[in-house]
Amino acid sequence: MDTVMKKFWITTLGCKINQYESESVRERWLRMGYEQAENDAEAHEIIINSCAVTQAALRDLRQTVRGINRRNPEGKIIIAGCAAQVFAKELAELPGVADVIPQERKFELLKLEDGPESTDDTTIFQPFEIDDYERSRAVVKVQDGCSHRCTYCIVPITRGPSVSRAVDDVLKEISRLLAAGFREMIISGINLSHYGREFEEKIDFWDLMERIEDEFGQEWGGRARLRISSLEPGQLKERALEIFAKSKLICPQLHLSLQSGDRQVLKRMGRGHYKPEDVLVFLDKLKEVWPVFGLGADILTGFPGETEEEFNNTLEFCRKLPLSYAHVFPYSIRPGTAAASMKGQLDGPTKKERGRILRELVEEKKQEFLQKISEMDSLKVLFQNKNKGICEFYSTCILEEGFENEVPRDLVEVIPVAAKDGSLMVKIK
Repeated sequence: MDTVMKKFWITTLGCKINQYESESVRERWLRMGYEQAENDAEAHEIIINSCAVTQAALRDLRQTVRGINRRNPEGKIIIAGCAAQVFAKELAELPGVADVIPQERKFELLKLEDGPESTDDTTIFQPFEIDDYERSRAVVKVQDGCSHRCTYCIVPITRGPSVSRAVDDVLKEISRLLAAGFREMIISGINLSHYGREFEEKIDFWDLMERIEDEFGQEWGGRARLRISSLEPGQLKERALEIFAKSKLICPQLHLSLQSGDRQVLKRMGRGHYKPEDVLVFLDKLKEVWPVFGLGADILTGFPGETEEEFNNTLEFCRKLPLSYAHVFPYSIRPGTAAASMKGQLDGPTKKERGRILRELVEEKKQEFLQKISEMDSLKVLFQNKNKGICEFYSTCILEEGFENEVPRDLVEVIPVAAKDGSLMVKIK
């Protein structure tokens, strides 16, 4: 690819790690002299950073490719990422696709000139890094891959075993982003519970968070904040409470990879390493550190063999959780996973109905939480545009008519007014 004002466009599907990697590629291509197009229709080259976590993700990818090809039949489409890792042959046959770069080779996009070069070195932490971000909140990638094979999950196949980013590299990136004006960063990984396992120095995710706090907490506490992308329930122990109590940076909000509230279902999922009731015990202790906190969860319903009783156990467990939101997914078969060949696959309508019931419960809890924080004296909101943003509890806040935020990326103190239509109406203090 020559450098005579070639225009590129990047479309990102899936998780925050994909968003981070897309930003890293974008920055690199700009430094190499390429120009970012206004949209995909004007680009010479279009990268689609793909996801494969569900059947719906693959369907969205196909639709995205066909839509771009209709708008830009001359454009060279490059599919990269997780779906490219598993479905390369199928994706290469889609209209307009010029190249398919699997996740294990995605880093080659960082040095792409005449085409990707193959490599056998797939176990190192890929050299993605960022100085900026096109969104108001920046992602900081600290870990990749997963070495725990949950029976339903395709991620270990698409992203490989766990690899961790060096602590010093994490600290340098946070420093760069703070200097660039970012006041909220999301500490992200595919499985944060695996952080540091391959290091010679004995270190885990909470040690990393302590190093970050020691480096930035004194100067930036109250002026910037960190959000943790997703935690495994097994990480919720005394060490976590210790870090939360110490931190001046971590938002009072957690997102848990819960999946189910039934112990037998968790065992079939390959997730028997934690007990749902232990989560409740931890959250009760957490109230002493954070009297108010947001809580989200990933919940997978309709797993093979899930009985009515097992589903009800999950439902009742979710009733006990102080949820402020949740992502509810019906189980979908992923090729190459153990659950794909399990007996007792549930029919679509049953999975859909169970998902609906769970979502209704989650919505009720979300409204209760919004009402609770609407009675607080003030909140700090990071605005994503002039009138919409998120507070420290990860609830959507909307400025009342007549108010506008003029400080991009900054934390703005607001007064809650009322809960309305799944959001919190606020005014600038």
